[in-house]
Amino acid sequence: MKLPTGFQLIGQVGLSDYTRWLTHYSTKQQDTPAKPITCRSFARVGLMGNPSDGFNGKTIAMSICNFWAEVTLVESQTLVLVPHPLNDPTEFGSLQDLFCISRKEGYLGGLRLLQATCKKFYQFCSKQGIALTKQNFTLKYDTNIPRQVGLAGSSAIVSATLKCLMKFYNITDDDLPKSIRANFILNVETEELFITAGLQDRVVQVRIVSSTFSYNSNTSSRNQAVPSLLLQVYEGLVYMDFSKKLMEEQGYGSYVSMDMSGLPPFWLAYLSDPSDSGRIHSNIRQRWLGGEPLIVEAMKTFAELTDQARTALQDKDWHRLAQLMDQNFELRRSVYTDKCLGPGNLKMVQLARQFGSAVKLPGSGGAVVGLCLDEARLVEMRQAFQEAGCVFCVITPYDPRRRTLSHSATSSHRSVISCEEY
Repeated sequence: MKLPTGFQLIGQVGLSDYTRWLTHYSTKQQDTPAKPITCRSFARVGLMGNPSDGFNGKTIAMSICNFWAEVTLVESQTLVLVPHPLNDPTEFGSLQDLFCISRKEGYLGGLRLLQATCKKFYQFCSKQGIALTKQNFTLKYDTNIPRQVGLAGSSAIVSATLKCLMKFYNITDDDLPKSIRANFILNVETEELFITAGLQDRVVQVRIVSSTFSYNSNTSSRNQAVPSLLLQVYEGLVYMDFSKKLMEEQGYGSYVSMDMSGLPPFWLAYLSDPSDSGRIHSNIRQRWLGGEPLIVEAMKTFAELTDQARTALQDKDWHRLAQLMDQNFELRRSVYTDKCLGPGNLKMVQLARQFGSAVKLPGSGGAVVGLCLDEARLVEMRQAFQEAGCVFCVITPYDPRRRTLSHSATSSHRSVISCEEY
């Protein structure tokens, strides 16, 4: 059993020592106000291969700094989960306000994500024999990730919450290995909250240092692999292989960080009034588990497209990448059908193609991600999307290795734990 920090030599203390230490934590008078711990996780877009991440496929995803979720934890006498004033409203101006907010936001906000993460965290520590110090905390969150448009908004909140809990309780990488952290985050959503989700969202929002070999842009050959113990991350641009063999043998896939220098101008658009993105998964999983040839072969093809896209990214062959993005969408369309994709998604795809842009779904629905290599047409397309009632933005990729997004300067009154630490 791992005991609280006060015990350095296991076996040389008794129950009375342990009890006194817990009492000390419960009753100690704080000389200075508790310093908040704040962690961020960024939204992600699936550039290639999705939705095969849930079907032993391969994907490439990228974290973006346009949207993020932030969780703040501060020690307190009792454990408090603070509702978000917009996402978890309990007061309304009128019955009409209640109707409008419930119709757009649904009935379940982010508070359930905080609670489910805390529950799963305690359960994990108990099973692993990790004794948590008897400290309470107040937990609150904020997010600007659009809801229900497939940008991994839920997992971003869970990921940021987990980072805070680990820092607060001094849980190390040995206690909760980074290689299984993505699975932990996924299980919070699927097992606790029954949210339809895939692994790529959680992988690309968890930072990791590993012994995996990855491509180094400074090498003379694209195929030359070099050790990147300090640069291998889950945030950023990540190639992911979820093959059955890997998942069964080690419990997680192969995740490789990719070079992000000189990326083309990806763009993102999403519906201002989306439906629940999770519904787009339809009955594909049941058909895949049943071994239906059409679905099984489609997931293999998604994986093949991902490998080709990886090569295109390494070669900086943006025209080829654009072709592959279009192929990804058409394959998904053939499998899920227009009825399942819905008129909103199809309308955005059609609009993008009018301007010669490659386009696909970055997640489970409600948004599209594209690649337009004509800058003039990109400006025209932005206006067309906005006139159609959609939100449009040019993507700003988040590269964790460049460390350009530390927000500690704007939060000098808080103890900010930058996402680069995880």
